[in-house]
Amino acid sequence: MVKFFKIKIFKFLKRFYIFIIVGFFIIFILSRGFVYDKNDLEYGVTFSQKQARELGLDPKELFIKILDDLQVRQIRLSAYWDEIEKDNNVYVWGDLDWQLAEAEKRDVKVILAIGSRLPRWPECHVPEWAEVMKKEEKEKEVLEYIKKVVERYKEKECIENWQVENEPFLPFFGECPKLDKSFLDKEIALVKRMDDREIILTDSGELSLWVPAARRADIFGTTMYRDTYSDSLKSYVHYPIEPGFFRFKKNLARLFARPSKWIVIELQAEPWGPEPFQNLSKEERDRTMSLQKFKDIIDFSYKAGFREFYLWGVEWWYWEKEIQGDDRIWEEAKMLFN
Repeated sequence: MVKFFKIKIFKFLKRFYIFIIVGFFIIFILSRGFVYDKNDLEYGVTFSQKQARELGLDPKELFIKILDDLQVRQIRLSAYWDEIEKDNNVYVWGDLDWQLAEAEKRDVKVILAIGSRLPRWPECHVPEWAEVMKKEEKEKEVLEYIKKVVERYKEKECIENWQVENEPFLPFFGECPKLDKSFLDKEIALVKRMDDREIILTDSGELSLWVPAARRADIFGTTMYRDTYSDSLKSYVHYPIEPGFFRFKKNLARLFARPSKWIVIELQAEPWGPEPFQNLSKEERDRTMSLQKFKDIIDFSYKAGFREFYLWGVEWWYWEKEIQGDDRIWEEAKMLFN
């Protein structure tokens, strides 16, 4: 009887060992991928006038500095619903008109994000008058706002792509209602009917599977973070991942989705702490982003097998430079873009 069980256990362990070997082989294959030459990489930034104002900065002054001092030639902008239509059926286009005009003067390529969920906290930027509406009424208003934005700007040659919503499949981050996939599909279909530019869908690099977003995307954009703060854990988190993790996720998602391009839409380049970074000490800010960490994540991202990157945090670089008197990251970024 003892001999019988020994044989059974041996066979089980042998089978288990084979599964482990096969699993590691699959991971190894999926983690492989082409890494672009550093000279072929393209860098841009995400700019938020909301964030600039929050930091006590002049959004227009900063925007010109981004274009003329940093020499950024690729930028992601947001058509915030609560700024464009603060009052129902009253549209205010001045700020976005100005940004796009300045971008056009310099042949800057623009990604314009549209929808109710867009970059920067609280993630969903819904005007007060729409917040009190029932779901069906609010969705109708969202589609009307998207239609107005696309109608106004579809003739702008500087706009390379539309981004529809921001990380819509990340359910537990931001002050947002539960995702309705069928409504997201309606938003995408509306933009496609109105214009033939490729549409970007985005998702979390560390916390999502990518497939639902990538299947809907002409171009897929991932976030890429290494050092964050977890509100649920009440502690700082360093993701124990290597560049191959992103190659693995891309190769796995490719089994189900075939976007024309894979980009890093949000590359961490600002601190992430328990409070807004302007309320943290320099030592606390340095825990998640410093000059050395900035250099490290640029090197990390290149090895992950992407070609196009949009850095997150340009407002912070300028805040450090103008308010804190530390221009090191601004100057480091200038070398990257130049």
